[in-house]
Amino acid sequence: MRVLTLMNASFNVGETLTITGVPKPNAKNFHVNIGSSDSDIALHVNPRFNHCDDIRKVVFNSCQGGTWGEHNYIQSFPFEEGKEFEISIEFKSAEFLVILPDDSVSRFPNRLGAELYPMIFVDDDVRITSFKIK
Repeated sequence: MRVLTLMNASFNVGETLTITGVPKPNAKNFHVNIGSSDSDIALHVNPRFNHCDDIRKVVFNSCQGGTWGEHNYIQSFPFEEGKEFEISIEFKSAEFLVILPDDSVSRFPNRLGAELYPMIFVDDDVRITSFKIK
């Protein structure tokens, strides 16, 4: 279920996207996608409470032409059902810096290579309370 969709969002190199939200009770997962379409996603951030055989893991990935790349997992899982979180994503030319609620920073390469992504969408078991690009 699509929670939030921004088309023509114009997320550019040098900008930071900050999303605040609350995972729903009994959440299985949610994700934040940044890209140019549903099949070209430069950054996929997917906290998984219990989804696809992953329990309490955060997955990073990208999708090009409808084909997913290799999953990157991180050690930290700073999300709780019903508890507000904030994710900040700094867009550098070659990579994204993702700052999670526990202030851990993960780097993910800009595999698609664009310097502007017009589409940002959030799906699944989450309620978004704030969204800003600076």
